[in-house]
Amino acid sequence: MSSPNLKAVLFDIGGVVVQSPLLAIQDYEFEHGIPHNYINCSITARGSQGAWQKFERGQIPLLPFYEQFSQELSDVDNGNKWYAEYCERKNIACPELPQKLHIDGRELFGRMMRTSQKVDKCVYEAILRIRAERRWRLIALTNNYSRVDTTFLDLNGRHSEQYPSVTLESELKFLGWEGGAVPSYIRESFDDFIDSSEVGMRKPEHRFYLLACKRNHIQAHEAVFLDDLGINLKAARELGMETIHVPIGGAVTALKTLGHKLGINLTEGLETEALLPSKL
Repeated sequence: MSSPNLKAVLFDIGGVVVQSPLLAIQDYEFEHGIPHNYINCSITARGSQGAWQKFERGQIPLLPFYEQFSQELSDVDNGNKWYAEYCERKNIACPELPQKLHIDGRELFGRMMRTSQKVDKCVYEAILRIRAERRWRLIALTNNYSRVDTTFLDLNGRHSEQYPSVTLESELKFLGWEGGAVPSYIRESFDDFIDSSEVGMRKPEHRFYLLACKRNHIQAHEAVFLDDLGINLKAARELGMETIHVPIGGAVTALKTLGHKLGINLTEGLETEALLPSKL
């Protein structure tokens, strides 16, 4: 059913426009014998003051982030407790939990960022089709790390001793960010690109969504939001936005739903495309 009231389409980036970094986490867990979704539980359970959350808001530089991220993910006391609670909520059997972990935050984050450089061609083509209509504002609302400046690494801090060979150039290459955390042609596809690290707030904080509305002169009920994470969609719905879930491998189905809401065909000629994202 179409939604003629819509004035804007909001896209998450990681997991929607580009491949989800969660895939890299899954691979890391499998390779190291860590229970499935254990790492993500540890990240999310830290709440607003976790290393991941602070880095996405641009509150800590990269090298201190690596250190704190490593420490938090290697904390089996809390990690096991949170994972057992997760299993109970999901009503699944809790596997044998690790007695000790040493997770290298830099290695894991690098793998996540290189994975999320792969663009979903179907979603990108749909964005271009929406843009060509010139009827809706196209807005990116992303928890990201695009603020890269002279303070990004904290090379003058004590953490530089822990990473003696790291330079800004070498680290951007390691992360796959030579062209930026988000490729410039992706950023330029949107009328507004709102990055958590640049504005100091992140999803699912309501104020982040409301900032997008204010900057683009719309009301929440005039927007539809696409994201891969339920917690982010829930916050958007609480504010009155229409929402579309984009699960891994489910981009074409999500785009069909979006097309119905907008009254345009976003998937014609795309159904036969490979669903595995590829770098453009």
